[in-house]
Amino acid sequence: MPKYPLPAIQRLLQQANHPPLWDELIPLAGDGSDRPFFRLIAGGVSWLAAFPSPTVPRAAAEAEATWLIGRHLWQLSVPVPETLAYDAESGGILFEDLGNCLLYDELRQGGEAAALPLYRQAVDILITFQVRAREGFQTQWCWDTSRYDRELMISRESNYFAREFCQKWCALSPLPSGLDAEFLALAERVSRCPADFLLHRDYQSRNLMVAGGRLRVIDYQGARLGPLAYDLASLLNDPYVALSPEAKASLLAYYGGQLAAVIPLDLGRFLEDYPHVALQRNLQVLGAYAFLVRERGKGFFAPYITPALNHLVRLLSEELAADYPILTDFVNQLAAQQRQGKLSPPCLIP
Repeated sequence: MPKYPLPAIQRLLQQANHPPLWDELIPLAGDGSDRPFFRLIAGGVSWLAAFPSPTVPRAAAEAEATWLIGRHLWQLSVPVPETLAYDAESGGILFEDLGNCLLYDELRQGGEAAALPLYRQAVDILITFQVRAREGFQTQWCWDTSRYDRELMISRESNYFAREFCQKWCALSPLPSGLDAEFLALAERVSRCPADFLLHRDYQSRNLMVAGGRLRVIDYQGARLGPLAYDLASLLNDPYVALSPEAKASLLAYYGGQLAAVIPLDLGRFLEDYPHVALQRNLQVLGAYAFLVRERGKGFFAPYITPALNHLVRLLSEELAADYPILTDFVNQLAAQQRQGKLSPPCLIP
């Protein structure tokens, strides 16, 4: 249960030109984050207050990035929640309250066909985010790194996968000889993609909210410069929802057509880049899920490890096996062990 930072909440309301009083103050839980969130209700109006994580060393910098990047996105008509106040002393931010409905919920409740219009809307928003919001974006706003680059790919995606998923989750050691070389080759390949676009880095169904029939983008504080394909791969290969191959192909084609209307696009080059970038993203996801379950006790993520592993199998078997043969063979062995219930820990769900 988060602590109640009452003086900070009062300051936020005063900045928003509202009396520092409320009728209800309701603590909320995030998915992978331990940032304290609260819903404030006063006079029939609702706001959301968010505060820095108590465990992240640079949480104050993350909060400031949320405020600065959020204001930039809002001014450029990217549909993020409006940021109404920022308390520099506590790092607290007062947001417009978008409710509780996620794109994830819409798909799970209504089915894929009913959710596809929202997914096309997500693609349109993504292009605005990547291209239009790049204009005037200041890299000094970034709290983590200013670019999605080779070093980040290796240390915080492929090596993260090797350490948190393979070694700690699956209890496998040593890992196959030559795997590091393929991780390096993958990072080198993705590093050659044009990367001067704005990257969300976690653009998926649980970071897209539905309010008033429109999608709104949350958790954008990790924005930095990067390649086009990464966020699209996050959306289409989302382990939370498992879009069908037909839906993925349709949305990929829709994205290409919409993007080509905005910027000059070498579609063939983009389609060649896409599976490599998607592979890099998939490695990060598996590392993150394993870490969040083991180290943070967030069992919510455990059921999605198997879908993420299955995505990895499909990516490698469909297009990339010749480029990364050691990783392909290793992942196929992992998937076979998972189907047999032999991976450790045993909470993998088949």
